[in-house]
Amino acid sequence: MAQEKLASMREQVYRDPRPKEHFDHFHHRSRTRRPNWVYELVRLLTSIYAYTFFRARCISSEHVPASGPVILAPNHFSFMDHFFSGAFIRRKVRFMAKSQLFSGPMQYVYTYGGVFPVRRGFRDEEAFITAHKVLAEGGVVCMYCEGGRSRTGALAERARPGIGRLALESGATVVPMAIHGSSKVRNWKRLQFPKVTVQYGRPFRFEPIDEPAREQQQQAADEIFANIKQLYAGLEQHGRRGVVARVRRERRAARRAKRTATA
Repeated sequence: MAQEKLASMREQVYRDPRPKEHFDHFHHRSRTRRPNWVYELVRLLTSIYAYTFFRARCISSEHVPASGPVILAPNHFSFMDHFFSGAFIRRKVRFMAKSQLFSGPMQYVYTYGGVFPVRRGFRDEEAFITAHKVLAEGGVVCMYCEGGRSRTGALAERARPGIGRLALESGATVVPMAIHGSSKVRNWKRLQFPKVTVQYGRPFRFEPIDEPAREQQQQAADEIFANIKQLYAGLEQHGRRGVVARVRRERRAARRAKRTATA
């Protein structure tokens, strides 16, 4: 997608100068309390916005397990990706988000709505401790393979190793996700509202490793990202209708095979 078709984004700040201690109370709350009514209210409002303006729809949300620890792994183009990820499932999703968001009045909305910070520019162990606590309690954590948002409208070349580390250390179920169309969400400034499709891939998991090496983390992250790329490529090539038609054919074939096996 050509860069000139996209509205501009704010300059990225890759290092948060605030000390670690500034974020400790956000992590404490995320580890000791679950999202409250703020989550439900924000989810309701952003879902209406997504359904109405972006005609957002999902494919295969049944791939998200109804219980147990889950890592949602979507691509990342827009600030709305948080809301697209959780709009179509009943489970409350906890989000890792860049620490710069935790300032001003919105920091209270984020923390009470299930978001916890990742301190930009540092190896933030506190974020992983919080994520592991959520997963250990059977929760859902959303973590982006690419780290930050793509500024070009294209998927990144390679995944960051962090999601591989979390998947290997926790042994949680990983659900790859493709969010197609959100690269142009910021064009709302030009009154352009793209059609957004969210596709949930087949879940899988890795055997847990207590202290995975960097190479193992990267390998796991690359495997997760390969699944995302495959989902995204399908939506790019066939569109929402084409992918929905294919998924329906696969479901019918699976049902026929099951009936044949039990006959």
